[in-house]
Parts: sequence; C-alpha cells; structure tokens
Amino acid sequence: MRPQVGPSKTIMAVNTQVETVSTGADKAKLAAAAVLLVAGLAAFYALSKQDLWLRVVAMLALLAAAVAVFLVSEPGKQLIAFGRESVRETRKVVWPARKEAMQMTGYVFAFVITMALFLFLTDKTLEWVLYDLVLGWKR
Repeated sequence: MRPQVGPSKTIMAVNTQVETVSTGADKAKLAAAAVLLVAGLAAFYALSKQDLWLRVVAMLALLAAAVAVFLVSEPGKQLIAFGRESVRETRKVVWPARKEAMQMTGYVFAFVITMALFLFLTDKTLEWVLYDLVLGWKR
C-alpha cells in the first residue's frame, strides 16, 4: 500500500441553488395577499345580515384572490416548483407489490397487538405489585 503524499482530492457534487433576495414588488405582493386574506374573513363577518351563500361567496372570492396574488410572487413560484419536484420524485419511487404491502401491513398489525398486550400486562402487574403488595390497598 502506497502512503498518501498530498491531501485527498475528492470531487463532491455541490447543490448550487441560489436563494433569491425578496424584492420590493414581492414584499408588496405578499402584503397584498395578506390584506386580501384578512379582507375575506372581515367580509364574511361584515355581511352578517346577508344570506349565508352571499357571505361565503364573498369570502371565497377574496381568498381566491389572495391565493392568486401569492402564487405570482417569488415565494409562490418556489412553492409551485417544489410541488412539481415532489411529484417528479414520487414518480421515481418503486412501490411494493400488493402481496408485499399486505404482508408488511400484517406485520405492523401483529406488532401493534403484541405491544398493546405487553403494555397492558405490564400495567396490570405494576398495579398489582404497588397497590396490593406494597400499599396493601384492597379494592
């Protein structure tokens, strides 16, 4: 085996994702979305003398506007990109076959029942030891 003379040169993959700085326009969009959200809730209660369907429609319209404004901001675009990337990664998952999934589900149920029985017996044993033997209480 040859001794290493210099430092080890390992090439590592570096994630080069750059965080974007929020601009004034993005901050204004987020503030507008927050105002629309609060306005939707306020409209629901301000229209308390109107029919329920009108109150709900007004609230849902303002909430939809708040979501739309949020989605056109940079954080909204990042959220959409995250969702798309999550769906893409989910498609890469190798899902188990039905037989394997059923077997694993059976193992989990058996383990849960075994643990429940064990904890029940442990609880009743400790209860018997403490109350009947140590303290001498009779129920």
